[in-house]
Amino acid sequence: MHKCGLECRHSRFFFSYAIGLGALICAVGSYNRFHKQLLQDAFLLAMINSGTSFFAGFVVFSVLGFMAAEQGVDISKVAESGPGLAFIAYPKAVTLMPLAPVWAALFFFMLLVLGLDSQFVGVEGLITGIMDMLPPKSAMGSLRREVVAAICCVICFLIDISMVTEGGMYVFQLFDYYSASGITLLWQAFWECVVIAWVYGADRFMDDVARMIGYQPLPYMKWCWSYITPLVCVSVFIFHVVNYKPLTYNTVYTYPLWGEVLGWILALSSMLCIPVTVLYKLLRCKGSFRERWKHLTTPVWGRHHMEYMAPESGAKLLPPAGTKSTLLFESVI
Repeated sequence: MHKCGLECRHSRFFFSYAIGLGALICAVGSYNRFHKQLLQDAFLLAMINSGTSFFAGFVVFSVLGFMAAEQGVDISKVAESGPGLAFIAYPKAVTLMPLAPVWAALFFFMLLVLGLDSQFVGVEGLITGIMDMLPPKSAMGSLRREVVAAICCVICFLIDISMVTEGGMYVFQLFDYYSASGITLLWQAFWECVVIAWVYGADRFMDDVARMIGYQPLPYMKWCWSYITPLVCVSVFIFHVVNYKPLTYNTVYTYPLWGEVLGWILALSSMLCIPVTVLYKLLRCKGSFRERWKHLTTPVWGRHHMEYMAPESGAKLLPPAGTKSTLLFESVI
C-alpha cells in the first residue's frame, strides 16, 4: 500500500471516531449511568459516523468530479486535501451551480456548525480533566465549571488568532502536521491499550464492563485490547517515523529547521506526558520498586460507585475531599 494512502486512512479513522482524544470517554461517556448499555451506543455511534462520512463522500467527490471535467484535468489536480479543498476548490464549484449564493451560504453555515460541534466534545474533555484534577478546597477548585470553560475558550481563542493572520496558514499547517497529527494519537492509543489490558488487566476490565451492561462482552474484545490494537498502533507509528519527511506547504515552501523543532516540541508536549507522569509517580511514592508499582497500579474507585465495586477486585477508594492522604490513593490508571 502506498505510504500516503496508509497515513491518510489511519488519520481519518482516528479523527473521525475521536480515538485517543479523550472526547468520547471524558466528555461524553463519564456522564452516562453506570448500567448504561454502552456497547449498543458504541456500535450505533460508529454506524452513524461511517454512514455520514459515506454520504459526505458523494457530495464532495461529485463536485470535484464536475470541476475536473470542466477543467479537463485529473481529479487529483483539482485540489489537495486540507483547507484548500474546503475554502478554495469547493466554494469555486458552488459558484457554477444555479442559485449560487444560496448554496454558498448553506455550505459555509455547514462548515461553521461542523467546527462548533466538533469543538464541543473536545473542549468538554479538556474541562472535565481539569475539573477532576483541581483540589476541591483550593481557590481554583472552587471555580464554577462555566468559569473554567470560559478561561479555556479564551486561551484557545488567543492561540488561534495567530492562524488568521497573513501568514496564519503556515502556523495552521504546523499545528495540524505535528500537534494534531496521527503520530501523537497512535502513541496515546497504544498506551491506553497497554494500561487497560496489561496494567489494569483485561480480565478485570471485562468484568467491569459486564457489571455495567449485564453480560460478558465477546472474547475477541479482550484480544483486541491486549494484542491486535497495540500491534496495529505500533506498526503504523514505526511506519510514520521511518517515512517521516520535513513539512512543506503546497509542495513548494519547505519549513525551516526552527519550524520543525517547534513542531516536534508541540508533538512531544503531549506524547511525553505519559512516561513523565509514570516516572513522577514512581519517584514520589514510598517503598521498594515492587511496592511502588503494586500501589500505583491498584485500581481506584470513586465513592459514588461503591455499590457496584466487586469485593474481590482489591480496589481502593478515593479519600474524602479535603483530606491530606490523597497520595496514598493516587494511581496512574
